[in-house]
Amino acid sequence: IKLYNNIAKEGLNQFNANYNVSEDVQSCDGILVRSANLFDIEYNPELKAICRAGAGVNNIDINTCTEKGIAVFNTPGANSNAVKELVFAGLLLASRDIYHGMEWVKKESDNPDLSKLVEKQKKRFAGNELVGKSLGVIGCGAIGVQVANLALRFGMEVHGYDPYMSIDAAWNLSRYVHHETSIEDIYRKCDFITLHIPMNDSTKNTINKESIAQMKDGVKILNFARGGLVNDDDMKEALDSRKVAFYVTDFPTNKLASHPYVAAIPHLGASTEESEINCAVKACQEMKDYLENGNITNSVNL
Repeated sequence: IKLYNNIAKEGLNQFNANYNVSEDVQSCDGILVRSANLFDIEYNPELKAICRAGAGVNNIDINTCTEKGIAVFNTPGANSNAVKELVFAGLLLASRDIYHGMEWVKKESDNPDLSKLVEKQKKRFAGNELVGKSLGVIGCGAIGVQVANLALRFGMEVHGYDPYMSIDAAWNLSRYVHHETSIEDIYRKCDFITLHIPMNDSTKNTINKESIAQMKDGVKILNFARGGLVNDDDMKEALDSRKVAFYVTDFPTNKLASHPYVAAIPHLGASTEESEINCAVKACQEMKDYLENGNITNSVNL
């Protein structure tokens, strides 16, 4: 097994002494990867499987792998709790003006009258509560379902849209989530919109000038899925006009990172110790089961 990234030892411990697992392996039977780009690698004839310790597989040449009969696996759900928790940090950043308030405190940190000044200035950063607000969840997979269910506990009115929802996801989704049959209904009804869909040709620039025009004035948008789902130019225009009140993204870009109404997070969604261990264990179990028994679990192409 060839490693293209650091994989948590808890995952690698799934392999016994019959396996040679290393970055130095040449003619490998399997590849374990996280974020390394595999589009330019040479596929040796012995290669049977590639396993991504994570959900997204846009760093893997799926078409070539399929043509060569190489199974590509991912680990959906293994990092869902980590992302869900950060989404709620994003919701709170977008609803309460914590972001600008903290920036202001740092600027005034040397002011000897800071304590008095805080009481006078705090009204500048007064925000809104989540309770009673509407949240639109676009994509009700492993992460979207958890976000939707938790939002109900915060007293939000939750609307979900996913034309490809799996049976498992449907079973796990609360019956109190409003099922929307068109994405336009999410745009029209919701105060907050959060994206939890894969990035592909059909979903690129899902959030653009046309979709934003259908949204409420002052809508707040969160993207913890993939950067290309949002058109940066259109988002900047909407933020400048205040059509979009706030944008929280886990995928910083040069065009938006410094915007005063953007909270740009350095791709921390699944970056927790627990998440990396969960993904590693699941990836190695899938790889081992396929190589030893031929079982296919969570393959994206076979």
